[in-house]
Amino acid sequence: MWVYEKKLQYPVKIKKPNPKLAKYIITQYGGPDGELAASLRYLSQRFSMVTPQARATLNDIGTEELAHLEIIGTMVRQLIQGASIDEIKAADLGSYYADHDKAIYPLSAAGVPFTAAYIQSKGDPITDLQENMAAEEKARSTYEWLINLTDDPDVIDPLRFLRQREVVHFQRFGEALRIVQEYLDSQKVFPVVKTPDMISPDKK
Repeated sequence: MWVYEKKLQYPVKIKKPNPKLAKYIITQYGGPDGELAASLRYLSQRFSMVTPQARATLNDIGTEELAHLEIIGTMVRQLIQGASIDEIKAADLGSYYADHDKAIYPLSAAGVPFTAAYIQSKGDPITDLQENMAAEEKARSTYEWLINLTDDPDVIDPLRFLRQREVVHFQRFGEALRIVQEYLDSQKVFPVVKTPDMISPDKK
């Protein structure tokens, strides 16, 4: 189904280790509004969509979120891989290091492991698409807060790219919602059954 290109969707080249920043950014890997949750949400919801356009939108965006997951994982890895043990402890990542060394593990900035409770697949296409629009806005906000936490241009650049993609996804889900609403409204049009009192006198 997918063709994997062995390169990041957007380049990541962080020169300076910063484990404290890695602790914050990892929330977009495994946090409640992160890329893993988004991908699983959309790729699950697509099966319940009622128009081919909506299914395609969920499939496309769900797939792209996997690419964003790869970007975030790369950022966290580059921020932590050159850090010393003292820097890791100073960043309050000692417990993370004890469990995972410098590997990438899905959790939030608060240290809560990823859970499927972060996602929803309701089966109602209107409900799901509206939730997805809200999810994209929450992700956009998170990227803005992450940008506010750093002055490193090597970190800010890919975060800005990811934030902009959330804006585009919000717009695409809005388009899908309009198409689905129009489709569902068209299914509610019933043929008029003429009763005797509705037939003109000249045709009785």
